[in-house]
Parts: sequence; C-alpha cells; structure tokens
Amino acid sequence: MALLLVVGSLLAGAATAATASGSGRRTLTGSIDGAQYLIEVPRRWNGTLMLFSHPYYTEGVGGNIGLANRPETQKWLLDHGYALAASDFTGRYGFAVEQGMKDQIALLDFFTANVGTPRRTIATGSSMGGAISTLLIERYPRRFAGAVAMCGPLDFQGTWNVLLDVNFAVRTLLAEPGQAIDLVRPRDPQAGTDALLRAVEKAQTTPEGRAKLALAGAIGNVTSWNSAVQARPTELAARLRQQAAVITGAHVYTFGPNARADLERRAGGNPSWNVGVDYTRQLARSTERDLVRQAYAAAPGASLHADLAALAAAPRIAPDPRAMSYMYRNVVAKGTAPAPVITMHNTGDGGALPENERWYAARVSDPNRLRQTYVNRGSHCAFTAAEEIVALRGLLSRIDTGRWPATNPARLNAEAGQLGPEHHKVFDYPHGDAPSVPSFVEFRPSNHPRSTP
Repeated sequence: MALLLVVGSLLAGAATAATASGSGRRTLTGSIDGAQYLIEVPRRWNGTLMLFSHPYYTEGVGGNIGLANRPETQKWLLDHGYALAASDFTGRYGFAVEQGMKDQIALLDFFTANVGTPRRTIATGSSMGGAISTLLIERYPRRFAGAVAMCGPLDFQGTWNVLLDVNFAVRTLLAEPGQAIDLVRPRDPQAGTDALLRAVEKAQTTPEGRAKLALAGAIGNVTSWNSAVQARPTELAARLRQQAAVITGAHVYTFGPNARADLERRAGGNPSWNVGVDYTRQLARSTERDLVRQAYAAAPGASLHADLAALAAAPRIAPDPRAMSYMYRNVVAKGTAPAPVITMHNTGDGGALPENERWYAARVSDPNRLRQTYVNRGSHCAFTAAEEIVALRGLLSRIDTGRWPATNPARLNAEAGQLGPEHHKVFDYPHGDAPSVPSFVEFRPSNHPRSTP
C-alpha cells in the first residue's frame, strides 16, 4: 500500500505517452504539473541519465524540447547507451531558474518511477541551463553524480547587474532627450525595449554614436567578437559592428525591459542596482577599453571625459531588498556541491561573460571538484558536438576513477579530432551551422565587472 501511494503521488499531475522505435528506443512524452517533458531511453541503457536544462527562452523563441546543446551530441549519447531527459519548465519562457529546478527534480522522480533508478545522473545544460545544472547538484547533492555546465551565466546576480549597466549607459548616452525609459519596474516594457533598440540602431550611423555605444558595451565587458566561424576581428569598424550586434541581441532585445519585467515578477521586485558604481573605474578594468579609446579617437565630435561625467551624474537605481534576498536564496550558487563539475565556455561569449567562470571557481569549496575548459570562438554556446562529448568523457572519468584526466587543450583537441566529421559543426547566429575544428585553448578570464559578493 505504501509503495502504491508513493507511485501514485509521482504520477499525480503527469500525462504520459510512450512509443518505441524500430531500434528498440523508448520515447516518453507528456507533462508534469504543466511542464512538458521528453525522455529517450536506448534499448541497451547503460544506467546513466543525462538531465538537460534548456537556455533562457524569450516569447516565441525555441522549438521542440531539446535533450542536448547539439543534435549530434544527442545522437551520440543515445547511440552509446545514455538515457536523456529534459523538462520544458512550467511556462517555458523567461528567468525560470527556480521553477526549472523544481520541474527537473519532478522529472527525475518520474523517470525513476516509470523507467528505472539511474546508476548515476548527470546534470547538464547550456546558457541559463548550464547555470541551473550547477545549482541542481548543490541543492540535491544525493541525486546527481556530476554536472557538465556549458556557457552558463553562473553569477546570476552579477549578470543582471551588468545587463543593467549596459542598458543604463545606452539610455543615458544615446536615448532621445526627455524620453521616459524604465530600466527597472517598467510600466511599458515593450515601449522601453523598442526605445533602447532605436537608440542603438541610430548610434551606429555616426562616429560619435559608435563611440558612445562602445563605451556602453565596455563597462559591461561586452565582447567585440561575435562570430563563431571568423577569427577575432582587429579592424575598428568590424569590432564596433560585432559589439553592437551583441548589445542589440543580448543586452537590449533579450534582457532589456521585457526581461526585467519577468525577472521582477519572479523575484518580487528589482534585485539589481548601480548605487555606488563608478563607471570610470569600471571602464579602466574593462577588457574592451582599447576599443573605447580607438572609437573616441575616430570621433572628433565625442568626448570620453564628458560621457563618463554624464554617467557619473545620472541618477542611480537602488534594489528592492526582498528581491535581492530572493536571488541569494534561490539562484546564486554557493559552490558547495560535493559532486564534480566540468564547465565549458567560449572565450568570446557575449551572451554570458566568460568572467562568470572565474567568479564560480572562487566560490567552489574544493578546487579538485572543478575543471574549466575554454573554446576559442566568438558567440554564445558555440561548441561542436566533438567538444561537448570530450568534456562529458572527462567528467565521467573523474566520477569513475576519482581523478581528473588531463584536460589541457592539446589533449582535448586531439581527442575531439578523433570523432567523425559529423561532430565538427558549430552554430553561428547569422549563418547557421558551419564546419569547425577542435578549438580548446588555455584562457584565464578577467574579473567579473559586477561580481556577486
């Protein structure tokens, strides 16, 4: 009777449809308390479950439920006996970190009741989902053997502060005078987003505007490399174009006032602030300060001194204490997970700064539980399946033996190179998939511009 009650509680609120393919693979779909899910179990399951957490989705973006960052990675995992599962999270869109963790654990419970108890479960994900994977193994240490965290904004609090910084600078330096744009507590989020987008677009038409936009980006360490298939640009015009694309797509369109409204709804107020922030000092520490110097030198009508003074004089934004408490209580990593973690980040990631990795490493209580790898590309989450597979193999070796294998770039690139050509494609936002070579590299990120204490 007790067993029936437990199983009944796991099935409550769940709808299931199961199918079997000609290869013997089982597919389970349905919803658990409103969260859609997908499970794939190979005929010869090796006992390991990969629980994938998806990125941040804006309204209307994102198709079917994904089980891995790359489709080739998903196929390789299934071909090699791994079971895959993912929740689409209740509501699917926005900053669903707290809800996403609950949904993933509910799915893990469902998998155990309906498929079997995994020998080990690996938390994995990309972008927001990469950060969720590190939180899952902290909050539920007995449920996970390790985590593969890809391109994650691991410092969620610091990341939202940086997003505020960039939008604050765009509004202060580039928006039409007298135009009301609410960066926090937005009364009309779409109108505010549209106004900032217009300001960024207009800025790119003049040397003075491009210089001011470079300053806005540099205080947030916004990269001037946004291509997964082209080398890091060195010419000023190309760097300015690529940085402007990151500001437009990530900082304003995706994480401007529209995203802020969603965040504040979940957090119970505004958790971000720039009270006491010295943007002159922040620029001096920026990885893109040379771009600012070059841009202002090419714009005789612009004054860096005057623009920094305008930023210093602009009224500051204070946080809501309750919302700050929500972030620290629910989504800020503590680094206390007993399970090993391997991370992977692009050196030119503009969607989630690679500086997040340095912040996370400083919080991890046992450095032997962490290995961090870097791939020398621009763009966000731009990895090949080969790179993702060798990172996973490294984690599994650490779990199996208690020791990390060599994770130096030469070894990782050689191992990735042994995989077939179908595993060597990377997604580039303007162009889609393109061939690429293994590109692990030694890299030490700078300090996060607004790291969480």
